[in-house]
Amino acid sequence: MEVNTVSVRMQGLLSLFDLHTGFFAKALVGVSEEDMYNRLNTQANHMAWLTGSLVGQRFWMTAETNPGLKQTGFELFSEHKGIQEGVKYPTKEEYLKDWEMISPIARKALINIEDEKLDSEIDMGFMKMTYYEMISFSIYREASIIGQLALWRRLLGYPGLKYD
Repeated sequence: MEVNTVSVRMQGLLSLFDLHTGFFAKALVGVSEEDMYNRLNTQANHMAWLTGSLVGQRFWMTAETNPGLKQTGFELFSEHKGIQEGVKYPTKEEYLKDWEMISPIARKALINIEDEKLDSEIDMGFMKMTYYEMISFSIYREASIIGQLALWRRLLGYPGLKYD
């Protein structure tokens, strides 16, 4: 599906965003609630945290255009919190419901963002970057997290991620 973005720079990023939108749900197909927390005796982030972190990132993408929208379990991820031991994260079904709600809103924000906004700077306290750089990093991070979820599927004995 071809869509014209306000900024030509967003065209390729929107294509990746659209791919990630479908891959995310596929990465969770069939995974048990128990396995969402299985770290295989490592310090790696489990699937429950990875999933919530990714969903939260899409909510962040809409923070200016739709303030007040919060993911299920927002407090678990606010202020860029890492994985917390012994914490019950939302279910994959809750995350998927949030993902389905926020993805069209985030997509619309990406389509409509203007070059002037993309060139403006975000001060994150510890570093500064432009909105374009932040969106680019966010899209990259989505691919990274989906890849981690796909790897967890295989490590936990599930079939590989289906891309069809």
